[in-house]
Amino acid sequence: MKKNNLSISAREALKNVPSVDSIILDCHKRYDISFHYFLLKKIIKNEIKIIKNDILNSLVKKDIKNILYDRIFNQINRYSTNSLKSVINATGIVLHTGLGRSPLDKKILKATIENIYPYSNLEFNTRNNLRGERNEHISYLINAITGSESSIMVNNNAAAVLLALNSLSSKKEVIISRGELVEIGGSFRIPNIIDSANCKMVEVGTTNKTHLSDFKKSITSDTGLIMIAHTSNYRVVGFTENVEVKELVKLGKQKKIPVYIDLGSGAMIDYQQYNLPKEKIIEKYIKMGVDLISFSGDKLIGGPQSGIICGKKRLIKKLHANAMYRALRCDKITISLMETILRTYVNSNIVKAENLTFTLLTRNRKKIKKLAVKVVESLDSKIIKKYNINIIESNVQAGSGSLPIENIESIAIVLYCNNIKPTEISNKLRNFSTPIIGYIKGNKFYIDFKAIPSNQINNLIASLKSCL
Repeated sequence: MKKNNLSISAREALKNVPSVDSIILDCHKRYDISFHYFLLKKIIKNEIKIIKNDILNSLVKKDIKNILYDRIFNQINRYSTNSLKSVINATGIVLHTGLGRSPLDKKILKATIENIYPYSNLEFNTRNNLRGERNEHISYLINAITGSESSIMVNNNAAAVLLALNSLSSKKEVIISRGELVEIGGSFRIPNIIDSANCKMVEVGTTNKTHLSDFKKSITSDTGLIMIAHTSNYRVVGFTENVEVKELVKLGKQKKIPVYIDLGSGAMIDYQQYNLPKEKIIEKYIKMGVDLISFSGDKLIGGPQSGIICGKKRLIKKLHANAMYRALRCDKITISLMETILRTYVNSNIVKAENLTFTLLTRNRKKIKKLAVKVVESLDSKIIKKYNINIIESNVQAGSGSLPIENIESIAIVLYCNNIKPTEISNKLRNFSTPIIGYIKGNKFYIDFKAIPSNQINNLIASLKSCL
């Protein structure tokens, strides 16, 4: 808009926009801040530009200075406080991807930091005064728990798949069943990963049926790998048939072709003994003779974001020698955290007490209900009446493609109010100092307790009292 075309009110409003220097002086007087000068100046310039544009478009007409200062302060506050923060996971999904997947116990986090503060022997052998290898801190634990000959860890399971394929089958063929050409969260597609690893994909069988003969017919002198991919969070049911892993292992040995399984989540213990759905146990596939297995460290294992690859020593050596490994390897914090998590599997009492993923997944409905009752009984009767709060039995999923399809028993409290939309309740709770992330179903808001640690219950009570 040209200056000559401006209304009188717009011209007056523009005159009320303070200068950058005067705002900088005022900011130090108004707010107790010690902010980098150049960043503060950049924030102020940007907000002045925005408010002038708002004035020209008649979005702001009066109280210019106060609006501008509020906006500047909000930006200063944004830069001064952490964006990443602790939340209360009331979705019922223990391995919630958006909320960081595996929950971490404070004891585990404390031990993790203590082991690397301020320096650590990440790549230094203190016994022999020689250069060390970072994977040594975790590989012996992975090998002991899974029964594998050797192991390696990278920064996520997608990286593990990429490294395995590129190291063992670059410029060669990878045979895989059509029914396993999966896509999971974040557009991770097996065909794309195979292509990125510089391998040629050979699809065998059909979507619902694949036979051993399909694999046999497709093996050539260019075959580098037989791959099996875990279907993660879906199942093909009905008229279906898959090749048993042990049959593919036998075929691989006969043809001297490695068999590689991407388990996706994978488990180090049998969750069925805790009345949970069956999940693929890594040790079982090692005993079957599978050459290489990859799985996520931040799903059922309960650790940080990582991808673990274990199996035959001669194959792991190839992965380690690949130049790609250096770009995918984990840092000291991830390694320290994973070592601490893996140690929980050495002692059954520790895994129950300190592996928070295991604790939350295996906690039964009776124990969960006690937490819900405590919360409801702590609320004022007026709040309970206003929101028609009641406790119900619920069913949830583990999340992140782990224990797929199967439901897990839980307990939730339901909030319903005639005059307040569930979206309003959700907004209030999500925008509190410690956000409460529940879910809406129909016209009701749900707070599920499956994924809420017992030491967050008092925080939840205080938050509900303040928000409701």
